[in-house]
Amino acid sequence: MSLDWLKAGREAPGKTSRRRLLKGAAALTVTGTVAGPALARAGGTQSHSAHRPILAYVGTYSSPQGPEGSTGYGRGIYLFQMDPSTGALSEREVFADASNPSWLAFDPSRTHLYAANETATFEGTDSGSVSAFSIDRTSGHLTLLNTVSSEGAGPAHLSVHPSGKYVLVANYEGGTVAVLPIRSNGELGPPTDFKHDQGTVGPTHAASAPLGSFAISGHDRPHAHMVQADPAGRFVLASDLALDQILVWRFDVQKGTLSANNPASVPLRPGDGPRHFAFHPNGRWLYSLQEEGSTLVTFDYDAASGRLTAKQTISSLPKGFTGSNFTSEVVVSPDGKFVYAANRLHDSIAFFSIGEGGSLTFAGEAWTRGDYPRSFSIDPSGNFLYSCNQRSDAITSFRINRQTGGLAFTGQYTPVGTPAIIIFLI
Repeated sequence: MSLDWLKAGREAPGKTSRRRLLKGAAALTVTGTVAGPALARAGGTQSHSAHRPILAYVGTYSSPQGPEGSTGYGRGIYLFQMDPSTGALSEREVFADASNPSWLAFDPSRTHLYAANETATFEGTDSGSVSAFSIDRTSGHLTLLNTVSSEGAGPAHLSVHPSGKYVLVANYEGGTVAVLPIRSNGELGPPTDFKHDQGTVGPTHAASAPLGSFAISGHDRPHAHMVQADPAGRFVLASDLALDQILVWRFDVQKGTLSANNPASVPLRPGDGPRHFAFHPNGRWLYSLQEEGSTLVTFDYDAASGRLTAKQTISSLPKGFTGSNFTSEVVVSPDGKFVYAANRLHDSIAFFSIGEGGSLTFAGEAWTRGDYPRSFSIDPSGNFLYSCNQRSDAITSFRINRQTGGLAFTGQYTPVGTPAIIIFLI
């Protein structure tokens, strides 16, 4: 598959043309032919000082040629202040960046922010990049420290190792994961390790796809979609959408190197396309969200061996749904009582109660009030959920019922061009 469209404009975004396949199928139909990681992103469950505002950073697609070949209307990284009583977001500053800072992560001290720039070219190479920023803890202002290669095209996800010593980055288009060391001043150094995903590509149609789905997708070559360490930092897990696997690596925190675990991966159903995963706060359960299959798989996780054991598969969609859908994000509530998963095209956030042994029960779903929720986050208090609606250029907010997990729309739309992620600083 050509990456030319990724390279168009200044620094075009890195994403496959899998949605174009869907659009083509939809056209045929017209003519008659035919929803740990959550805690880290929210800033943990720490209580914040009454004198310090809750701040939020929003990453966007900001290239003239944005995601899936459409225009990116964002202006870079946005800084908002959150009202903890109403959930309202007030824009404070924009850090202009036309290189698609589509995924963001803090270091453990929350003094630095790292951005995955989802592009296909960087300094004349076929790679995206990662930028390091220092954070003014009083104002939230970002100061760019440096930008380095992500070691692969189209970095779609990054995370910071619990030690605070490394950034882990997943390059979707390049099919690679890389380990970037964090220097004492927060800058990034050259990679200490780099791995190219290896294996057999799965079928283009998901085994678990809803009836009538045209959601064929990126099963043309390896596509690393997420990479993150387990809570203890001993192992690094990476989902590859095309290989239908979650890869597991042993991590040497002194050297910053990856070595294959035994077993080296765990399979998902053919074609289902694992996209993102989330650990439960207890560290014993992991939930994997499949993009094409629209499923959540519950795993037991053995922190001593890094082994994953699948024990439940459940749809991310309401009973009776037919048609095409792509999932995007999965988050566990800070109190560990619920799992939330985003559905694109269905445009909903589904929520599930967590039962004995980590098993999930579908508890309901809420319309996102926007088009194509690329990701969402829960605020540090656990009271509000924010949906980044990529194609309708707005973030919508919902009040969370802490007893039922239910979502009630606040009535608030926050305009942001092509939003991709929101994370909270406390």
